[in-house]
Amino acid sequence: MDSLSRRNILKAGAVGAALALPWTWPASASVAGTGAGVDPRWVWDPEADPLVADLIERGDVPHVNELLRTWKKNGQALPAGLPTDLRDFIEYARRLPSWADPAKLDLAVEFNEKRGLYLGVLYGLASGMMSTVIPKEALAVYYSQGGADMKDRISKTAKLGYDIGSTNAFKPDGEMIVTAVKTRLVHAAVRHLLPQSPYWTQVADEDIPISQRDIMVTWHSLPTTVMRKLTAWKVPIPADESAAFLHSWQVGAYMLGVRAEYIPNSWAEADSQAEQVLDPILRATPEGIKLADILLNLGSSVDAGILSKPILGAFTRFMLGDEIAAWLKIPREPVWDPLLRTAWGPFVAVREGLLPFPLAPKAYWLFDEFLRKAALLFLSEARPISIEIPVTNRPT
Repeated sequence: MDSLSRRNILKAGAVGAALALPWTWPASASVAGTGAGVDPRWVWDPEADPLVADLIERGDVPHVNELLRTWKKNGQALPAGLPTDLRDFIEYARRLPSWADPAKLDLAVEFNEKRGLYLGVLYGLASGMMSTVIPKEALAVYYSQGGADMKDRISKTAKLGYDIGSTNAFKPDGEMIVTAVKTRLVHAAVRHLLPQSPYWTQVADEDIPISQRDIMVTWHSLPTTVMRKLTAWKVPIPADESAAFLHSWQVGAYMLGVRAEYIPNSWAEADSQAEQVLDPILRATPEGIKLADILLNLGSSVDAGILSKPILGAFTRFMLGDEIAAWLKIPREPVWDPLLRTAWGPFVAVREGLLPFPLAPKAYWLFDEFLRKAALLFLSEARPISIEIPVTNRPT
């Protein structure tokens, strides 16, 4: 019976899933235009992983974190005193890809400025809540060090969304490159540490977390999901701005260590890849349900009645649908659920100038205030915060 442990059963199921759903997305549809075609499920980060494992085993991480707290801007020189191997890696990892287009990155700023209020609520309640029903991500978050302090963890996640949408995201005075490289180091640390957790190993269906496929699943929960929602809401977006928004996230994926052969070259290809790697794998886990409840309670810090748990829950149901809301044990709201179904579409049309404004009902003002508060919670509250390499897992 020992061989029929939950872990072995899950592994057997994972093998079956791998056989049933082989990696078929073509590298020719990527920004690289070519590639080896290896399933990214079996690709991690061969450059960062051994380096960070060595840093942890050598006991260098506390000193490294202290030094890296002073590295905040993309163009800033690295602090003196870093281990040579880490310095060499960061200097390499901070370079933008050759295919990065400065003009598109500048245009992405315009997109983010115009759609900033939508992006706040979408990153938080569409992408953020979706992460709790991405099983591997939910388990990795819950059992890693970040799971012990979710407000801190969410602040760090929000910083990535804030930085990639800032006016100087990838420029020398911006912070997105720094945020991405530090996040890449954190991912490498989690890959080293989580396999040592007796709690994670009991429930995980893999031996090493955060594969390149996992990163792209999370990536699709962000820009792909955002664009799907904006399209569904009929928000008019010029084609060049849409392409620019995608490009900023393509560069972002590369800076997180994703191979260019796995990064889609268009929205059509992003949807195609998401249909294979994101849509079919969504499901609830006990850990994800707990994380979702924590997220729904985050609004209390900037609440004033606008971001109470029932309203956040209703918006989550509206964003992700009844099935996912049921998985996460989110109750139906008798006022907000029907209000969102009937009034959100006209509200967006009013905001976009597609319908006349003077006769807009009071609910529209409430929606607008919700967007502002959600943007504050999920983006603007990404206050100065240090993304640091962990040295432990969640203690319990």
